[in-house]
This record gives sequence, structure tokens and C-alpha cells, in this order.
Amino acid sequence: MKFKGVVADNLAEIYRLAADRYEDLPAFAARLRKGEFKPVSYRDLYDFGLYLGSALIELGVKSRDHVGLLSDNRVEWNIADYAILMCGAADVPRGTDVTNQEIEYILRHSDSKLVFVENAKLLERVIRIMPKLDRVEHLVLMDPDAKTPKGVLSLYELVERGKVLRAEGNREIEERMANIQPDDLFTLIYTSGTTGTPKGVQLTHANMASQVRNLPFPLEPDDRMLSILPIWHSYERIFHMIAISNGCCTYFTSLRTIADDLKAVKPTIMASAPRLWENLYLRIMKNVREAHWIRRGLFKAAYFSSRMVKGSVFFFQGKELDLHGRGFGERVVKGLLGGIKILFFTPLYIALNSVVLENLRQVVGGSFKGTVSGGGALQPHVDEFFNYIGVPVQEGYGLTETSPVAAVRTIPKLVIGSVGPLYPETELRIVDLNNGEILYPNSSLKGDGRGLKGEIHLKGPQVMKGYYKDQESTDRVLRDGWFNTGDIGIYTYNDCLKIVGRSKDTIVLLNGENLEPIPIEAQLCESPLVDQCMVVGQDRKHLGALIVPSLDGFASEGIKAADLEELSARKEVAQMIRAEAKRLISDENGFKKYEHIHDLRLLRKPFEVGEEMTNTFKIKRHVVDEKYADLIDQIFAG
Repeated sequence: MKFKGVVADNLAEIYRLAADRYEDLPAFAARLRKGEFKPVSYRDLYDFGLYLGSALIELGVKSRDHVGLLSDNRVEWNIADYAILMCGAADVPRGTDVTNQEIEYILRHSDSKLVFVENAKLLERVIRIMPKLDRVEHLVLMDPDAKTPKGVLSLYELVERGKVLRAEGNREIEERMANIQPDDLFTLIYTSGTTGTPKGVQLTHANMASQVRNLPFPLEPDDRMLSILPIWHSYERIFHMIAISNGCCTYFTSLRTIADDLKAVKPTIMASAPRLWENLYLRIMKNVREAHWIRRGLFKAAYFSSRMVKGSVFFFQGKELDLHGRGFGERVVKGLLGGIKILFFTPLYIALNSVVLENLRQVVGGSFKGTVSGGGALQPHVDEFFNYIGVPVQEGYGLTETSPVAAVRTIPKLVIGSVGPLYPETELRIVDLNNGEILYPNSSLKGDGRGLKGEIHLKGPQVMKGYYKDQESTDRVLRDGWFNTGDIGIYTYNDCLKIVGRSKDTIVLLNGENLEPIPIEAQLCESPLVDQCMVVGQDRKHLGALIVPSLDGFASEGIKAADLEELSARKEVAQMIRAEAKRLISDENGFKKYEHIHDLRLLRKPFEVGEEMTNTFKIKRHVVDEKYADLIDQIFAG
């Protein structure tokens, strides 16, 4: 496939080329009200970047300086990003949910000299800790509707100042752009992390340019992208970069407005997180349970026939997960069964697809070419559900340290249960956790080591430069260009990567058994009675679990409560969830005895982003362990 978007070895040049090619096409659009968005064109966005960047240079921002950028998704974020990168500096981004301690640590550790702040509320917090930020020389308020306090600069006033400078003939920013090197930093992202102190990940222009250059699926200028994940995170950011490269328009939305915006924008592509699809799945299933019995029956028939037909088609297309290497006999038998299913169920599928499944596809706008889910693992039943009803959910895999994409499903390689093939130019090693031997690729093993589980090591142009001012941590994960992800995976026989856990998340029981909590948690969350959960048991005799019960799930069972506090206090709720845990985590479902849940406790508030979860909805296990230490001790007291 020939790449059609603009490419270059640094992002400032990509911005310039995009403005020249796409001119007056909309680049980003801010939400004004339901169904109405205000766009900014590629040419205007680039010009805003030139103006603001010129003003930053006048303020003393030098090439390779670091500039703080504390803001959530908005057009002004992109204006600031353009300006910072075009004047040769690197941004240090973070969202508004950041704590005061994190603000202080990140801005001090990063040596930021100037800081963009989104709104007045966050500005007040930053001003309070300014005495501790001895290197910060200027604060810039981004919100055009907020009053700018004395001593603080306004983004749009700086834009106007830059306009004057350029009208007077100032062209210093073009000189800065011409001197940007591929190995220069474009960003310094502090990982929110599931463990320990945030580390500053150094990503270069070459890192991100490789992600844009190697995009494995086509995009066109008439594609529409919906932006909901935190813009400061590398995963959402790469989607913005590929949108800019390809002339797409990105529309800003939020969790509060996404249902309306999906219908209004009708996006063709979107970066998403598992939590979005899990919530949508639960909402659909709730509506099904509450529907008339005839509609319930039609839904079950439509979904069942779709599974039979599409599941068989996936097998014939080589898209069915293969972890052990199917022999000739197994392929023949599965092929015969698949052919029978297609022959028998296709008429029913055709009849019900447009009547039932098309209505479900309209929930996400009805125009999706695909959505790439990242930042965490999709639950298997959610993954299957959307792909079988015709919403192509393509799961991807990567880390901030890999800019971030290392593997991603494409439509030709949409293997449910995997994160797809490796990103172009990416190398993979699967390493034995016990002895460090390379399991894949290994020509002395069956299938070169496919199907064997081990630690994932990656090498490629997207791998970070290292952690800022932390050589010790860098040396622990980077060796000879190979990055140790800390994730456990399998390379499948249909040449896709499957993530099965995380070595840092591995629970070691007192008897020495090692197990991965994530598959157990995914199975527990298949229950409509369970909203969130975390498995515990490090250095214990057996496993336990902390469970956040589902208000909607129990309401469907006739048990209604005003809030989680009331629901969790009911004895029958705990009894029902214990029964669900026993049913789901069982020998019959493929779990070993030591993986069974011995006991559990119900939580009276959900895990929330900024507290128990990262911005990509990963559980901060160390935070939960500390916060609920007493409850965890109760689980194992017996």
C-alpha cells in the first residue's frame, strides 16, 4: 500500500507540508453545542503556530528548551503544540487532573522554563506552587474566556504579538524549523504509571515520524476522527499526528457528550480505550434485557447467526487465533464445519443483519472504517461482540516508551484475541522469564517459537531515547536497542501478537505459583454484576478479589440501590458475586485450582482516573493495595 499522507523526518516539517497541501480543509473542530462544531483550518492552525512560536522566541524560549503544557483536549492545545515544536523546543504535556505534587515534580524535574495552563482554576493551583518552581519564568493562560491575572500571559495576546513580529519581517522561527534534527526531542512525557514515581519518557521527532510514515491502513482527507482520550498521552497524540498527515478533521468530544457526538460527527476512525466499549456493551445488553421478548429473541438470533457466519469466514481468511499450529486434520475438520455453518446460517444472518444489527451499528454513528482500542486489554466477550455485529474494533498494543504503537490489528489481519501484527519496521523477541533465552524467533523450536509465552522485547525506530535524567532506569529497560516492555506475550501462528499479562503484575503465591491477574479480572468482568475488579494475593496462600458491583447489573436482577454505598452493604449482593466468581473462575472455564478466588470484598466507590486508574484506565495496583490494605487483610484473615 502506498502511503498518501505527508511525511518528513521532523514534526514541524510535517505541519508545514500539511498546511501547504490541505490549506482550507478543517484540521480540528471544537464542540460549541450539540451537533455544532467550530473548525480551524490547516492553514490557520499553522499560521497560529508561526505567530505564537515567534512570540515564544521573543520571550526567550530557545531550541531544545522544555515547555510545560498542562491542558486537556482543545484546539488551543494544538496551537501551543505547533508553536513549541516549530520553535525547536520540546513540550512537557499533562492533563488538568494532575495533582499539585505531580505538577511540582514534573515541572521541576523537566526543567520547564515556560508553562501553558489551560484554565483559571488550574492556574490558581500552579501559582500557589510557583515559589517551588524556580526555573519557570512565564505562565501562559490558554482559555480565551478567562480573565488573565497580572503577571500571567495570554495565549491569544501572544498570538497577536507574533503576528506583529512577522509583519515586521521576523523570520527566526523558520530558521529554528530548518535546524531541527531527527534526534531532537519533540516531547517529554511523564508516565502516569501503575507503579512508583513518574518517569520522563524522551521521544524524538524521528520516533514519531516513523509512526506517521508506517501507518498500516489508508486514511483520506474526508475521514472524520473523534478525539476523546487524553491528548497529552502518546496514544491519542499519534492519532492527531496521522490525522494531520492525511488531512483528516479531528473533532473534540468528552465522555459526557460522546453519545450525541457519535451521531452528529459519524466518525470513520477513532482512538479508543477498552472502557468505552465495555460501557457501550453493557448499555446495549441492558437495553436488550429490558426489551420485549420478541425483540430479545430477534437480537439473540441475529447475534448467534452472525457469530456462526463471521466466525467461519474469519477461519477461512486466516483470522482465527492460532496459538498451537493447526495440523492438516484439524484444518480440514474446522473447514468442513465452517462451510456447513456458512451454508446453514447465512440466510438468517442476511435477513436479520439489516433489521437488527444495523440499528446497533448506528449507536456508534454507522460510518466506522474502524476504531483502534489501546491503553489496556479488551475483554474477550466485548472484543467478539462488536466485531461480530459489524463494528470493526481493532486492538493495538504499545507503550509511551514506543511512541506508542508496536502492534496493531488491520482489517486484513483482524485476529480477535490478538493485538495484530507488528508495526512496520518493528522487531520482536519473546524471552523466557526464567533463564533469559530467546523463545521467538528460535529456529530450533517448533514454528520458530510461535505459541510460547514469554517477556516481550521490542526494537525499532519508535523506541524512546531514554528516561530523562534517569540513566539507571534507562539501562534497566534498554539494552543494545532492545526495549524490555515488562509485558508477557505470545507470537501466534498467524503472525500476530497476543498479550497475556504483565511481568510486573505477576502474582506469586506462597507456594511459588506464578499467575497473571489480568485474564482472571477480564473473566470476572464478564459478569453483568461486576463493574470493576482487582485480583490480589501476592505472597499469600491463595487469591482474593476487590470487586466494584454494578448498579445497573443488580437493578436488572431486581436489586435496586441509590448508590454503591447502599448496594455494597447488602448481604445478598456479596453472596451473588461470590457465586459469580465461583462460576466464572472455575476448572470448567480453564482456570487452575490456584487461580480460583478464595474470598472477596466489595468496594463502595469505583476506581477512578487520577486516583486508582491511569488516564488510559489501567489499575494502579500499588495505589489500590495501599488504599484498601485493611480490606485485603480481611480477605486473607480466615
